[in-house]
Amino acid sequence: MSLSPDQTEFVEITEEINQLAEEYIEEKVVGETSIDDCRHIACATINKVDYLVSWNFKHIVNVFRIRGYNAINVKNGHIQLDIRSPRDIITNE
Repeated sequence: MSLSPDQTEFVEITEEINQLAEEYIEEKVVGETSIDDCRHIACATINKVDYLVSWNFKHIVNVFRIRGYNAINVKNGHIQLDIRSPRDIITNE
């Protein structure tokens, strides 16, 4: 399955995104080796996506991690990110 160009948007990784990602690490939501996952989540947060969809159940689609990311998001005045697995989003009609 691929997305058409009108369903795709590219965004830059900004200093704000990097700082938020670092805060997830500092607050021990995940370990330092998960900085790329944290940038992914921070980018989705800063850009106010409707849903972040991922197959990464260890570092992203994990109820305890989601609570950690969102606690930091709220503390910083950002949205609570809705993180889901593809199974939650895709329907087989």
